Amino acid sequence: MRVKTSFENETQGIRQGPQVEVESGRRVWHKSAMCPTDHPPAGAVRSPRGFTLIELLVVIAIIAVLAGMLLPALGRAKARAQVASCQSNERQIALALVFYALDHRGFFPPRADQNRWPTQLLPGYQDVKVLLCPNDLANRNRRPTAAAATRPVAPDAAPRSFIINGWNDYFLEVLRLPFASLTGKSLPESALRHPSDTIVFGEKVSGSEHFYMDCFEGQGNDVDQIERARHLSGGRTSRVGYSNYAFADGSARLVKRGQLLYPLNLWMVTDYWRTNRVFSK
Repeated sequence: MRVKTSFENETQGIRQGPQVEVESGRRVWHKSAMCPTDHPPAGAVRSPRGFTLIELLVVIAIIAVLAGMLLPALGRAKARAQVASCQSNERQIALALVFYALDHRGFFPPRADQNRWPTQLLPGYQDVKVLLCPNDLANRNRRPTAAAATRPVAPDAAPRSFIINGWNDYFLEVLRLPFASLTGKSLPESALRHPSDTIVFGEKVSGSEHFYMDCFEGQGNDVDQIERARHLSGGRTSRVGYSNYAFADGSARLVKRGQLLYPLNLWMVTDYWRTNRVFSK
């Protein structure tokens, strides 16, 4: 038996309220009869409602804005981490140089054509990986030479981002030695009058095979073999940026491009060349 009940509005002009049908003891709610302000009774089942296209586009736009804000910050954080890792590696070989001098009566490693400073400074550092800056992608990705393919890797053949000071100005001014006569010569640590401001290691240009920074070779390796803007910049040709340098006191720090060779040339040992071999660019 079917029983139908309805609710009529008391005043004219008001929409008819919700209708309920009871059929064989089952109560059915007619959604089509609902007013905009009506609410289904408790226990009534409503069909699920999905997102509209506009709502999805708004969510996507919000995500894009947040990503645009976060990605540059993440990129800067990664760059800072690479700077710190590079600086740590350079500091390790600078300390190895200090330990070498302590064990060799105050002299730094002699200049050599074989078994150069990466080999001479062992075991002051433990792993040839410290010879490489993580931001030096060209050296990181290069194919190893036949010597470097052996295990363990020979230090002189390992991928390397750093170059040691060749002390050319000291040998010329103090010892009167021409550039061609420097093989086998060593610098006494006591010759460094400004250890906290005299560079012992710097970052070389990617692809350069130089081991020694010779300021009197050609136009000068301090000009053509040094990477002065590897970090926090747009590359080597950038007018801004920084590179890491290790100093004679065992410290390492970033030096901004333009402050490496001017107003003092931080590669030079003697006061004369520190002030007379300067470059503003």
